[in-house]
Amino acid sequence: MADFPNSPRVLKGALVGLDPLNPVASVVVFQYNPETVTRTLQAQAAGEGGARSEAMRLRGAPVETIKMDVEIDATDRLEEGDGLTSTLGIHPQLAALEMLLYPKSALVIANTVLMAVGTLEVLPPVGPLTLLVWGLKRVLPVRLTEFSVTEEAYDPDLNPIRARVSLGMRVLSYNDLSLTNPGYSLFVVHQIAKEALAVVGSVGNLGQVAGGDVKIF
Repeated sequence: MADFPNSPRVLKGALVGLDPLNPVASVVVFQYNPETVTRTLQAQAAGEGGARSEAMRLRGAPVETIKMDVEIDATDRLEEGDGLTSTLGIHPQLAALEMLLYPKSALVIANTVLMAVGTLEVLPPVGPLTLLVWGLKRVLPVRLTEFSVTEEAYDPDLNPIRARVSLGMRVLSYNDLSLTNPGYSLFVVHQIAKEALAVVGSVGNLGQVAGGDVKIF
């Protein structure tokens, strides 16, 4: 029985790599949700030195970067006698995260064969579309830009059993994706939801501007 039966159920954050050829290999549900998430937005303005009519123009959605630390710990599973964890530690969880950065080996081999037979132009393999799932109101297409693993403890076979993974991500907007890419629609939906939340947050604040004596419109 849980110690706090009336406590709310907390959703788990996750990183999901959409790969039709192997959909299971790139689903990473966070064991523990990060305590902090750092988000930075850089406006896509028309540029300095332009005409006055361009001063307020935006070239698209801001460039948003996200940083978080994810903790992975095998202690509980080891205490429960989980056979897979006893044999491999947290190697599988780390591998699932790292595979978001790798092109599929089958595509690498196929491109190697094409180059060996003299194909003039071989395109680099396309990685999976990665989604950051951070609650129901924030499902974002992202590209991993930073990945740092600090392994903090090992079992007798040198399998890592505790690690901290520092992740840096760049949100992919409609500026980055084609119209047919699923991430394009996801970002549009995300922006629409953000616009609705902004209206909710602004309505109650209008009367507080300058003590309510200034008319904005």
